Amino acid sequence: MRAKGYGFDAAGTLGRSHFNPTARKRRSYLFPIVMVLCAGFGLKGMIYQSVGAKSYDQRVQALQVGEGFDRLGGWLMQADPVTVYVAGKITEGLKLFK
Repeated sequence: MRAKGYGFDAAGTLGRSHFNPTARKRRSYLFPIVMVLCAGFGLKGMIYQSVGAKSYDQRVQALQVGEGFDRLGGWLMQADPVTVYVAGKITEGLKLFK
């Protein structure tokens, strides 16, 4: 074994097998995607709650009428059930501090 380059790794230490790039575990992209979605819906919910439903819808409609990336922004920022739910929970949370 030692002639092939294998060494002795004591139990509880970071040996050669820990740093070998071919033996790395495959990482899942699910957690980062879920975190980005949670942050996006949280941000949309905060904006929706602070600006108000009527003003928010007017701003989104103005984006949807625009050109280029404004249309994409209007599509992404439109109020969906998750955004309205998050905004409602933020409002409930703020009532506790009054």
